[in-house]
Amino acid sequence: QVQLVESGGGLVQPGGSLSLSCAAAGNNFRFYSMGWYRQTPGKQRELVATMTNDRTTEYGDFVKGRFTLSGDIAGNTVRLQMNNLTPEDTALYYCSARKLFPPQMYWGQGTQVTVSS
Repeated sequence: QVQLVESGGGLVQPGGSLSLSCAAAGNNFRFYSMGWYRQTPGKQRELVATMTNDRTTEYGDFVKGRFTLSGDIAGNTVRLQMNNLTPEDTALYYCSARKLFPPQMYWGQGTQVTVSS
């Protein structure tokens, strides 16, 4: 059974930084991509950043150069460095992993990020 284990998150002041890490286990196949999404109450889950197995990265429009996704898809790990955080970044952040054939998306349980003074 595939499991995505998240670490990091917490409370940070506006302008501060946080790092989120995710490690996958239980997969006997290689993921096509891994990354992070986030969700706030009453809103749809939105893309934060993803990386494919050829290291192509995609970021949500709101990131504006503040976040950096790194990792090793073959090694089942990704890390999201978040800088210059604002209260609007407060959300539950979910690690994600995508398999192409057959298509399936896997999710972590979520880690809370709160940006507040």
